[in-house]
Amino acid sequence: MKILGIGNAIVDVICKVDDSFITKNNLTKSTMKLFFDENEFKKLLTDLKIEKTVSGGSVANSIVGISQLGDEVGFIGKVSDDDFGSKYEEGLKKENVKYFYSKKKEALPTGTCLILITPDSERTMCTFLGTAGKIDANDVSADVVKKSEIIFLEGYLWDEGEPKKAFDKAISSANKVAMSLSDQFCVDRHKPHFLDLVKNKLDITFANEQEIMSLINTKSFNDVISFAKNLKNNVVITRGEEGAISIKDKEVIECPAKKNLDIVDLTGAGDLFAAGYLHGIINNMNVKNSLAKGAEMSSKIIQQFGARLK
Repeated sequence: MKILGIGNAIVDVICKVDDSFITKNNLTKSTMKLFFDENEFKKLLTDLKIEKTVSGGSVANSIVGISQLGDEVGFIGKVSDDDFGSKYEEGLKKENVKYFYSKKKEALPTGTCLILITPDSERTMCTFLGTAGKIDANDVSADVVKKSEIIFLEGYLWDEGEPKKAFDKAISSANKVAMSLSDQFCVDRHKPHFLDLVKNKLDITFANEQEIMSLINTKSFNDVISFAKNLKNNVVITRGEEGAISIKDKEVIECPAKKNLDIVDLTGAGDLFAAGYLHGIINNMNVKNSLAKGAEMSSKIIQQFGARLK
């Protein structure tokens, strides 16, 4: 198998809202907020019109994108044996993704992410992880990991305790490890651990500009380049309208962003960028062409709703 994703198995529930909904519910635009109280989370959904539901989660979105590009892929993520759990599994299988997880009835329901799209196309996410966040080492098959050329992990999944053990097991069995830092709040919450991963355990790190600057406590992008040049691994950074950049073996390669796009929703931009880049790498494309493939996938997804290419 080319790439195995390990991430939060979350059903995306996509809704359009206006800015006042964000303010009224004390949310910060274009970030992700974790909800730990199921009832509080359900209350948010009460007055909303659901545009659509999709088998989501950051790495799962990337894995589906890679599958759509014709590569053989798999996914491990924890769901419960409930309605959303069944929908999740069906959704992945429909996209030719091998799902390496046997669901059973869990104490918590399948995870859900409410994606709120404001008129400026920004997305603000509210996530109730449910059983997705309870992934443990037993859920990760070392054999499946060993048979994959690259495993792809997400920062959203990393947490102290059982999820960390699942991460450690996956990394120790892997041929190559790629990971997305996922969100600035993840970086701020787990900074020393993420720094250790980036410096010592990852072959490819995906981050946006804010995440990587927060990781090394700087306000200067030049510091980021100096930091990445001193690593042995590949650091790939998306910079919005500035395009994307790859730093490896002291070599800096840039790729411009696509221009004149009809942007409707930024959901999945980073996920599909990673899909394009990883597709390039496993098909022996050079870094410049891999970045271009990432930019192409990213530009397609932001011109439609949701994080799956139609």
